[in-house]
Amino acid sequence: MDHCIICGTSVDGVVCRSHQEDVAFRFTGTRPDQLTPGRFYQGTVDGFADFGVFVDIGDSVTGLLHRSELDRRLESLDWDEGDTVYVQVTGVQDNGNVDLSWSIRQSTREFRGEVIDSPDGDTLPENDEPVADEAEPEPEIETESEPEPEPEPTDESAPHDEEPEASTNGGSASVEPKTTAEPIESGPPERVTVETLTESVGERIRIEGRVVDVRQTGGPTIFEVRDETGIAECAAFKEAGVRAYPEIEVGDLIRLTGEVERRRGDVQVETESLKPLAEADAEAVVERLDDALESKAHPGEVEPLVEDPALEELGESIADAAGAIRRAIIESRPIVLRHTATADGYVAGAAIERAVLPLVREQHDREDAQYHYFDRQPLEGEDYDMAGATNDVTRMLDNRARHDEKLPLVVLVDTGSTAESRDGIELLDVYDVDRLVIDADPGFETSDLVEGVVPDEAGLTTTVLAATVACGVGEVREEIAHLPAVSYWEEAPDRYADLARDAGYDADTARELREAVALEAYYQAYEDKRELVADLLFAGDEDVRSLASHVSEQFRAKLDDELETVRSHVETREDDDVTVALLDTDAFTHRFDFPPTALLLDALFRDLREEHERLAVVGLDEADLQIRTTESLDVRELGERVAERVPEGGVFTSGVRRGRLSYLIGEREAVREAAIEEVATLAA
Repeated sequence: MDHCIICGTSVDGVVCRSHQEDVAFRFTGTRPDQLTPGRFYQGTVDGFADFGVFVDIGDSVTGLLHRSELDRRLESLDWDEGDTVYVQVTGVQDNGNVDLSWSIRQSTREFRGEVIDSPDGDTLPENDEPVADEAEPEPEIETESEPEPEPEPTDESAPHDEEPEASTNGGSASVEPKTTAEPIESGPPERVTVETLTESVGERIRIEGRVVDVRQTGGPTIFEVRDETGIAECAAFKEAGVRAYPEIEVGDLIRLTGEVERRRGDVQVETESLKPLAEADAEAVVERLDDALESKAHPGEVEPLVEDPALEELGESIADAAGAIRRAIIESRPIVLRHTATADGYVAGAAIERAVLPLVREQHDREDAQYHYFDRQPLEGEDYDMAGATNDVTRMLDNRARHDEKLPLVVLVDTGSTAESRDGIELLDVYDVDRLVIDADPGFETSDLVEGVVPDEAGLTTTVLAATVACGVGEVREEIAHLPAVSYWEEAPDRYADLARDAGYDADTARELREAVALEAYYQAYEDKRELVADLLFAGDEDVRSLASHVSEQFRAKLDDELETVRSHVETREDDDVTVALLDTDAFTHRFDFPPTALLLDALFRDLREEHERLAVVGLDEADLQIRTTESLDVRELGERVAERVPEGGVFTSGVRRGRLSYLIGEREAVREAAIEEVATLAA
């Protein structure tokens, strides 16, 4: 009976069932039926077709990675024939066809171990011999004629639990245990920082920090330890392929003692002792790490794209938001960005994305890092409710359990500031997930649960806020200068219209971009459409701009046709000098085609407002209604009044942003009449 190289449990083989997907397998068999579905295998790109990529698994078996299994377009794969890649075997057909799936991990370093999958069973790979011209000679240890007495144990020099163990070079070279007749230097070595390790080659040192990654090789266990200056790779050896210090997990604060050595040009610490820090020492380390990270991540004062009085009071929160995003990138934490499926939501999310992705690529070597560490997805509704939060929490907990992935920073854009999002945010709070809100909806009703950038008064779009935050995250000012003008359905303020014009986007072009994004936001609303949105918003050549113009024409044609259809079905009432325009959206709209009800009512309201000074547009379907008014309207007060008049109607506010009330279908007519009268009263 052997032990799992990941967790140390007893197994027949080298890796337990629960950690099969955490290691990379090298296949030495000759037949497809010798593969094990569910495992990740090292392969070689054999060729390309319109429908996918052919990958050789070992020397004798070829599988198909279908384009539908990719997390990006086939054309954007940076693979060439002969490249080493990693794929998951999802099935082996009776005819010998091998089905493959995409792996976000594309190097051995990103797996927690490497195993040979042979017809005779699983084995560990043999360690390569050290390269003679790259390995440096072991430093000689000078000793006195008589050894100094062993120091009394203290907090920093407690006796080791076990004798120092021999180390290997990250699995790539074996290192013989040091043998000498002379006593080895003992006692507490000096604490050094990671950035000075190159000055301590050949010396015993002590580093204190947080474990940010643990991976098991065929030889030693590799711990990556971060202190206030950087990350050090530390090798700890128990026996080949066996996890050293299994009690130490990612996230632990530790004190590590070892000798600094240079391996293949890189500095590595060969571990003698690795122990969790006592509480007092841990607090000091946390403070050092936090201070260093804050100093590195915080951008200081963020200069907005143009001077805007509405942004002046938000300067500190904008800088803090940019710092929170930058810190997540530095800490290698995923960023999960959720936004509404509207033009403003998509454009605002794209502004943050444009600033984040270059920093993610700079931070990580892996080619797919921008997909692994940044996830932008629209919400199904306008609030971050329990459905959205449950989906995110389920995914993040699964990633943590299976891949030791850190909990993400959740950024809520164009959502999250109203009370309707409290339940979702509270679920994130249960798991201590960091969260950030960027939302132009006035009134920060969730400020006790989440940090954020939220104005006190209306007038800004979420894109204006997000673009300003993006300027603090990365060097993107010129790239995103036109986005604020794109986000205004009404005429953009002169300051943002002029900014867009200077960037080469006149008013007509900004309108076309807005309409194109709004149309694409409707279709497959659950998808991020990353490449398509980037093509629409950021590509400057005429061919791509013609795409936005073409999509905008479709938007205008579909919206104008629907407006023409519904105009004759709008019921108009005059009440207290307020014109109430009522539309039965169930009966007189194409419910499952573009435009969606919210966008149609926005357009209808803009159209009718030219004829009526004081106007309220009410759209009703089976179970809810939406309201647009020229006067300020408290939707929650409206809901309370209607509920008092129709107590059996089950009336509640389901979306403050869109002026939405929900009710029971059976009480639709009673709710309708009460809502019309109360809207007129409140609007007056």
